[in-house]
Amino acid sequence: MTEFTVKTGRRTEMLDITSEIESELNKMGVKNGTCLIFVPHTTAGITINENADPDVRTDIENSLDDLIPWNNNYRHREGNSAAHIKTALIGSSESVIIEGGRLKLGRWQSVFFCEFDGPRTRTVFLKLY
Repeated sequence: MTEFTVKTGRRTEMLDITSEIESELNKMGVKNGTCLIFVPHTTAGITINENADPDVRTDIENSLDDLIPWNNNYRHREGNSAAHIKTALIGSSESVIIEGGRLKLGRWQSVFFCEFDGPRTRTVFLKLY
């Protein structure tokens, strides 16, 4: 297992972390297997989606903000219920096949760290199988 940190700059933000993951795999000398990517945070998640057009990220961020507004008479006293709900929908992990030392993603796919309560410094764990 290994880990790395991600620094976010906005409350809601999707960051492409594919190259960071592959860099960690390279350091470990991993050529083939499966990589579990896990975020140990209740207000951040992991997803796989298109990386070719940055408008896709913007559309996802904006749609989540529209569906789950920051202020909506939530009962959670900390004031970040929207972030918890978004994380519940997106999820905290993804598993990806490793082949030839690289993540076996589709042509337009990347792995995205999803921040919903930033800006913050977050941790991403990688577990190899």
